[in-house]
Amino acid sequence: MKLLSFKVNEQVKFGPKVKKEEAVWDVIEIQNQLNVLKDFPKTIIDGIAHGYEFVEQVRKLVEAAQNHEDGAQFKLAYSDIEWLSPVPRTPKNILCVGKNYSDHAREMGAEKAPEHIVVFTKSPTAIAPDESTLPVHADVTDSLDYEGELAVVIGKRGKNVPKAMAFDYVFGYTIANDLTARDAQDKHKQFFLGKSLEGSCPMGPYLVTKDEIPDPHTLSIVTKVNGEVRQNGSTKDMLFSVSEIIETVSKYVTLEPGDVILTGTPAGVGKGMNPPQFLKAGDEVKIAIEGIGTLANRFA
Repeated sequence: MKLLSFKVNEQVKFGPKVKKEEAVWDVIEIQNQLNVLKDFPKTIIDGIAHGYEFVEQVRKLVEAAQNHEDGAQFKLAYSDIEWLSPVPRTPKNILCVGKNYSDHAREMGAEKAPEHIVVFTKSPTAIAPDESTLPVHADVTDSLDYEGELAVVIGKRGKNVPKAMAFDYVFGYTIANDLTARDAQDKHKQFFLGKSLEGSCPMGPYLVTKDEIPDPHTLSIVTKVNGEVRQNGSTKDMLFSVSEIIETVSKYVTLEPGDVILTGTPAGVGKGMNPPQFLKAGDEVKIAIEGIGTLANRFA
């Protein structure tokens, strides 16, 4: 199932993509009008916390709408909604893995790949939706860079999660662009400020439930800037797998439903080019990950 979050009539909602249509089912409105279920989550985070039960509830609501004589009223065209990030606000900072592809580690100047997982965070205020126009923040940086990444959305609370059980804690996947002010990284000798500028974590377009992606380590990742392919990698080249990341992070941090983990980026970022090529006003970045879709943003 491909879920999306959106706003309509100033109300934040969520629902599944309508198959073969550029539309979404307004499942909250279906429940309000048809009263199909005894109880139904009011937010995407609450839904994620219910795991597979939530997915089945959504399916029941869609089926009820399809069987209703006026069921088409519950479909909203993409052009009639304001897109939001699939997870509009995470419970805590967005968790990120650095240098998880050896070719990217080398292009960033590392002599060898890291022996242990490198973890940093981004502020939740950095979250932005698909198809939004984002600032280049020319007032604080002249080296805003892109990083196309697979993002893992956590489905239930977990501490000290063993690697063998890691996927029990995954709800699904989306795409993220880990936008980074490279000069801020160098200046402050840490990641957080340069990674947390407003709009520096666009995610989307969908939250794809894990049943649609049985193995997250076989997916192509392609990033294009103004139509030019910059990154062309595969999640099979991750140094640390999704299960290893969850096991390690959960030793130190309690994971919660709705937490998002960015799993690293392959080679081809702007800083790694000769000469470096950073984002500027008027640019468009598109990141496509197999099985999920394409995240697109423009810059101004």
